[in-house]
Amino acid sequence: MDDYLAQVEMGANQVHLYYLALAGALVIPDMCSALESDNGEATRDKYVAWFDKHVAPMHRSPLGGQILVGEDCYLFRCSLLHQGRMQHPRSGYSRILFIEPGPTGIVAHMNILNDALNIDARLFCLDMVTAARIWLDQ
Repeated sequence: MDDYLAQVEMGANQVHLYYLALAGALVIPDMCSALESDNGEATRDKYVAWFDKHVAPMHRSPLGGQILVGEDCYLFRCSLLHQGRMQHPRSGYSRILFIEPGPTGIVAHMNILNDALNIDARLFCLDMVTAARIWLDQ
């Protein structure tokens, strides 16, 4: 698992392969929840619970409340990995926009604009890797 996490991190941080890093990051809760499961299998409920426990705390609004929860992340994972889409009709947001870092240095991360959630792709991938590494250490 360390190699997998390192490759997701490298894709997001060094070689700037954001779509591949994002796809890899979205699988991390599946892998971790399956590893801690009695039957070794991942499910929607296990994905959502793992994300909510280990990643969601990193994505709280400064005003209180949760910006990204496991259910929305799971739905985004399904639409990106299975249909190549950035939105899901049952999501709590009209769409989730993963923004690649640009040359200006401006970061749009965990912002809601016109019912669309804006997430910095690099930071999101690194958050997923960090959560998995902390989980592994425990």
